[in-house]
Amino acid sequence: MVRPVIISCAVTGGSVEATRINRHVPITPQQIADECIAAARAGAHITHIHVREPDSGKATLEPKYFREVVQRIRDSGVDVLINLSTGFGGIFIPSGDDPRRASSDSNITTPEERVGHVLELKPDLCSLDVVSMNLDASAFINVPQHLDRMVNLITAAGVKAELEVFDLGHLRLAADMVRRGLVKAPPLFQLCLGVNWGAPADTETMLLMRNQLPAGAVWAGFGISRLQFPMVAQAVILGGHVRVGLEDNLYLAQGQLSPGNAPLVERAVQIINAVGERPATMAEARQLLGL
Repeated sequence: MVRPVIISCAVTGGSVEATRINRHVPITPQQIADECIAAARAGAHITHIHVREPDSGKATLEPKYFREVVQRIRDSGVDVLINLSTGFGGIFIPSGDDPRRASSDSNITTPEERVGHVLELKPDLCSLDVVSMNLDASAFINVPQHLDRMVNLITAAGVKAELEVFDLGHLRLAADMVRRGLVKAPPLFQLCLGVNWGAPADTETMLLMRNQLPAGAVWAGFGISRLQFPMVAQAVILGGHVRVGLEDNLYLAQGQLSPGNAPLVERAVQIINAVGERPATMAEARQLLGL
């Protein structure tokens, strides 16, 4: 029986370097909203949204930018599920003078501030990074007590948390949150693979992590950069859903920058069909996610 597959599109992320490599990475609220709308029209069921400072392109938690993006999407009339990121606020870079203190480039803030835009705007979904790990020059810190506070606020607002995990230990912690009843059924997991220094984007790792998911979990998986499309195929084969987008990968093919998010979504649709499954309808996506 052909299985319906949900496509999520992460349209921008927070990397300034990405905007320098590919000019099609959206920066302003209007650009981000336009990319979400284009991705939805290309077949995405979910748009995963970060926001940026329009002048610098740097990631931000500024509520007015989230507010504008969400309003533009809702006003467009396009049928798509909105997924707001809560990742900003967890980056720690130690000061050179005192490693116990955060440098000015850190963005550590409170759990309440990290979910403020979610509580105000009440999207369909929001990401929750159940992860503490090293990045290239910093640490991404999400301690369990902060995660518990965030997920309780998210759930009380009627928003579904997407549990993002970057390694096997993160998955075990997220599964424990499910066991403790902090996440409403069915729990939604996103297996984030290929990020330094997390789990690699390969078949063995995706299979291992899938096999550790709690019973009844809905899951998706993605790989970054050149492994984006191979991991689309692998997630579909293993029974999961998929994510693409300029947050994770800037190219359609080697040396060919993607002229936006929609072409990446269109390629995901092609892969899903080629594997023998099909993109879900929006009604099916909502039903599968328990929305």
